[in-house]
Amino acid sequence: MDLLSLLTDLHADGARQGPGSPAATLQALALARAAGLSEGPLKMADLGCGTGASTTVLATALRGSLTALDLIPAFLARLEANLARLDTQATVSLLEGDMNAPPIEAGALDLLWSEGAIYNLGFRQGLQAWRPLLKLGGFLAVSELTWLTATRPSALTAHWEAAYPEVGTAGAKLQVLEEEGFRPVGYFPLGPDSWLENYYHPLEARFPAFLTRHAGEAAAEALIAEERAEIALYRTHQEFVSYGFYIAQRRA
Repeated sequence: MDLLSLLTDLHADGARQGPGSPAATLQALALARAAGLSEGPLKMADLGCGTGASTTVLATALRGSLTALDLIPAFLARLEANLARLDTQATVSLLEGDMNAPPIEAGALDLLWSEGAIYNLGFRQGLQAWRPLLKLGGFLAVSELTWLTATRPSALTAHWEAAYPEVGTAGAKLQVLEEEGFRPVGYFPLGPDSWLENYYHPLEARFPAFLTRHAGEAAAEALIAEERAEIALYRTHQEFVSYGFYIAQRRA
């Protein structure tokens, strides 16, 4: 199997595909509301929604229409099943597509959401691709890999700069937001529970079954080795790195 297929198989049964929590989603939403986000009905999108950890929170908290977009059909199928069990305020449409060129009308959105997924495009490129989808004055909320300190252990720096060269401090990310036509209105870092209890612990619990399904596959074994190394690095150095949640308003 290719790497994308292996990653899909590893993550499709997960409640989330990256660090986060319902409380963090609601905290970011509260910051957007404090800055002027309407009570609705709203036109919204959750890009790179995965199996819908953030989609389900938004759909129950907000009125309007919500497009949940992801490239992986298996993730959308899991989200569809989850939504069937919920009493939502928003009407949710599932859309298979590329985050880099979402099939969404320019200037249509009141709120664009993305947790942990802008990483796949790069922060600046993602902002450039997504800003035109928002109305003037519309709101963006994204979580993005962020250094929590000005300096950090060399092993941690080497790992994340190799994996994601755009990793940077919150100050650097806020500057990029301003350069790309946004007015930052809120920021906070995710706590260790968003990484450990909500993401890494459930991920680790899926490793044995995954390795059994792919017994003898070198690529599968290498993937799990990489995941274990990343988890160990976070446990050792969690005070230096996290996802930052950035809330901003389109001003241009």
